[in-house]
Amino acid sequence: MNGAVNKRIEGILVIRLSAVGDIVRTLPAVHALREGFPKAHISWVVEEKGRDILLHQPEVDEIILFHRKRWEKGILNPLACVKTIGEVYRFIKGIRNRHWDVALDFHGILKSGLISYLSGARERVGFARGFCKDCNYLFNNRRVRLRSQRLSRFERNLALIRSLGLDGGGEAVEFHVSKEDIDYVDEFFQSQGLEMSGPLIAIHPATSPNTPYKRWPSARYGRLADRLVEELRASVLFTWGPGERSVVDEVRARMQKDSMVAPETHSLKQLGELFRRCSLYIGGDTGPMHIASLVKTPVVGIFGPTDPVVNAPYEGTPYVMVRKDIPCSPCRNYHCEKVECMNAVTTQDVFEAARSLLERTGSSRK
Repeated sequence: MNGAVNKRIEGILVIRLSAVGDIVRTLPAVHALREGFPKAHISWVVEEKGRDILLHQPEVDEIILFHRKRWEKGILNPLACVKTIGEVYRFIKGIRNRHWDVALDFHGILKSGLISYLSGARERVGFARGFCKDCNYLFNNRRVRLRSQRLSRFERNLALIRSLGLDGGGEAVEFHVSKEDIDYVDEFFQSQGLEMSGPLIAIHPATSPNTPYKRWPSARYGRLADRLVEELRASVLFTWGPGERSVVDEVRARMQKDSMVAPETHSLKQLGELFRRCSLYIGGDTGPMHIASLVKTPVVGIFGPTDPVVNAPYEGTPYVMVRKDIPCSPCRNYHCEKVECMNAVTTQDVFEAARSLLERTGSSRK
């Protein structure tokens, strides 16, 4: 289905349920949506874990929570089943009773398709057959066919916006952080009492527990950090999320030089504010990498099994992706134990990428 929608749009429903990196990569598209329909009420359906990414974002008027994990547990518990069914019913009724002119399904799976369909929106925009999963295309009446399967997630999301007749792309997206979160990060740096003459480099060595195959070896992170301190006179800040502190401790145990450990962050906004203060970010293909790129901190991404085109950082921020051409990469073998693609990336590879990007961006300290 082609052609722009009527510009008199009042209610817009955005559907991107998870994950952290994918929600971040949807923000530029929603920013373009706000630019195109400045008076519209934009609501976003998201799972609990992604909620704090959307807080304080001026593009979003309302956050509607999709309690997937709670409902999945409740539906299997005889004592909570009836209550859970009631919650799901009220969620559906709440969506259904609203007046939506447009629903945009950025997720492209069965759950998101059902939400789009049940919204009753006049225009339900999603991806065409072959570009979504679980027959998702059946639930939407405006189906966008992409020019290629191998598109950056940022570009893929912008394609939905352009189908509405908007000129999506190139906008300066802001990752908005509350004063409280800024103060929290300020207090951390003040407590360090540092006088840095060189660059401040954030290293995020962990990945999700579900994606260990995207994790570069701790020993190499340790050698890299030592070289950054010794040869570039950098200060290294290790960042971490829930359940990831042990990975940072393991890396630091391999180091000879001093480094800093970021405080526990209580939200992804605080993590983003930490990255914003840094001259450079180094890490694997994770949600934090995309957050760093969106706060305009130059990124060195260490890639192995994941597609470097599909998962590229935000194009509005300078970045270098470090990877090796291995015959089996990219792949979807999530249980690979050899991980040759990650092991092929050397400390020298990442160090040179970091040094060249710092020189190119003229970054010393923010």
